[in-house]
Amino acid sequence: MATGRRLDFDVVVVGGGMVGLCFAALAAQDERLAAWRIAIVEPTAATPPRDDRVDLRVSALSRASERILRAADAWPAIAGRACPYSEMVVWDAASRSDAWDALHFTAAETGEADLGHIVENVRVQWALQESRHLRAVTHLRAGLEGLAFDDDAARVTLSDGRRLDCGLVVGADGGQSRTRELCGIGRGGWAYGQTAVVAHLRTERPHRHTAWQRFLPDGPLAFLPLCDGRVSLVWTTSADAAKELAAASPADFSRRVTEASDRVLGMAELDSERAGYPLALWHAREYVRPRLALVGDAAHTIHPLAGQGVNLGFLDGAALVEVLGDAATGGEPFGLRTLRRYGRWRRSENALMLGTTDTLNRLFGERSVPVAAIRRLGLSFVTRQPLLRRALVQRALGLAGDLPDVVKRPRSVA
Repeated sequence: MATGRRLDFDVVVVGGGMVGLCFAALAAQDERLAAWRIAIVEPTAATPPRDDRVDLRVSALSRASERILRAADAWPAIAGRACPYSEMVVWDAASRSDAWDALHFTAAETGEADLGHIVENVRVQWALQESRHLRAVTHLRAGLEGLAFDDDAARVTLSDGRRLDCGLVVGADGGQSRTRELCGIGRGGWAYGQTAVVAHLRTERPHRHTAWQRFLPDGPLAFLPLCDGRVSLVWTTSADAAKELAAASPADFSRRVTEASDRVLGMAELDSERAGYPLALWHAREYVRPRLALVGDAAHTIHPLAGQGVNLGFLDGAALVEVLGDAATGGEPFGLRTLRRYGRWRRSENALMLGTTDTLNRLFGERSVPVAAIRRLGLSFVTRQPLLRRALVQRALGLAGDLPDVVKRPRSVA
């Protein structure tokens, strides 16, 4: 990456979470960017996962994310503790999971082995940090203190006083992005007034490698299958109800979850700690500026009902690497024009998914009887349309839309 002055690094990635590490690994393994010097700014290192327990924070990884993580040399360390799910059942609170209007998706509809995998976030982060592609990447154990940009380089100031010049800053530092804040990039959106209550449960009946989701008036309740036979609960509800659930005794909490799930897996018993996470939709007004790109939650946060949060972030990183690699191959001067290709690409794709999940959340939160009736008719219509159902499954797999080459044409990884 040619500039007018000597650079400490070609790329500085701010944020060493799943998305930041994945972007760095993809960039490091891309032969077109082989000469680039890459650094990751993150004050704390990932911690190894424990095999005797399943961490509370999990993600539903799509097929697209699996392919991206394979390219990043992380999937082999993830696969052994990932729980594949081959079916998904979605139903309305006014109905039942076995009713005529319940949606039932199967991997067999698309010829895929599964619909995705439920994996601990800590395991994904550790697998990425241990990727062989990151051995030549510099890890800077400090926080971000300041950013400045000129025609020749970006100046990164760290919390320990170090100052670094680089050609590109990639902000991958989450929803409360310090990178975005320092650059003065605004965002549009809103807080939902909802909280996602998460916990692990033992259930009377086995999960059968199925993801279950019931839409309640205050938000959806989901059971996600875990590799140890339990399920991960993600219950989106009002902030006040979430406080009540946090204060409830284990027995009362279990009773409430059992009733709210319509006993789809029989009795559900709390078998972990509990946590709650306030929900919001935010979309950065700009993804790129000269020598700057935002990826993952730094650019967008989404309602969890479709399980697409980190999947969108992985697609961001893969798309950015592709754009940078194409520019390097073509001998194109690196600049805002190149970055804008990434910004246009991913902002439109992410806006579609953000809008879809927001609409679903509002639609299923509508309590009026006429809307509920229309909602059930809509679900039954989808149930009877194989092509539409297949298209929805393809979107959930991350295999629809404008995709990076690493997803469309996955390479075998040794």
